[in-house]
Formats: sequence, C-alpha cells, structure tokens
Amino acid sequence: MAEHTKNISTVAERREFIPELSWQDVNEPGAYVELGTGDLYRIPKEALLSGASPLIRKETNRPSRLVRISKNPYVITFEARMLCAEHNIEPNF
Repeated sequence: MAEHTKNISTVAERREFIPELSWQDVNEPGAYVELGTGDLYRIPKEALLSGASPLIRKETNRPSRLVRISKNPYVITFEARMLCAEHNIEPNF
C-alpha cells in the first residue's frame, strides 16, 4: 500500500501593503516611485525639514501618486528595481 505524503512549506510569504501617497502626504525620508511615470525620487530627511522651503517642486495637471519602496533614500538602483517588480510597479529608472 502506497503512503501519501504531504509537503508543507515552512517559508513565510511576505505580503506587504504599500500605501499610495500624494506629494503632500510625503513626510518621511525614503525612495519613492511615481506610479504614473515609474520615476524614482530619492527624498532625504533634509528635504523634509519643517519650516524650510521645499527642495522638490513638481507642477502637473494631473495628480501624482507615489509609493515608498524603501526607507533608505539611497537604496541601490538594482534593489529599487527589484522592489518595484515585487509590487508590480513598472520602473522607469
């Protein structure tokens, strides 16, 4: 009589939700990707000092939606592309 075996994976799946933000909602340093264009923005903590003039200005007719793919604004480009691939974001960098 044949024995039936059951394989159970012990590797945990990482399902991380990345919230979409507008430019006004960006309040933490990190590497952000604009969903519409796939452009990468590296925003260091110095760019977010309260009371200072904004270091990044973007004017557009349509709203931009951003996702933070890394808390490290200087994440290497290859890793940033891999993080985009994991979250079905098409990079343009």
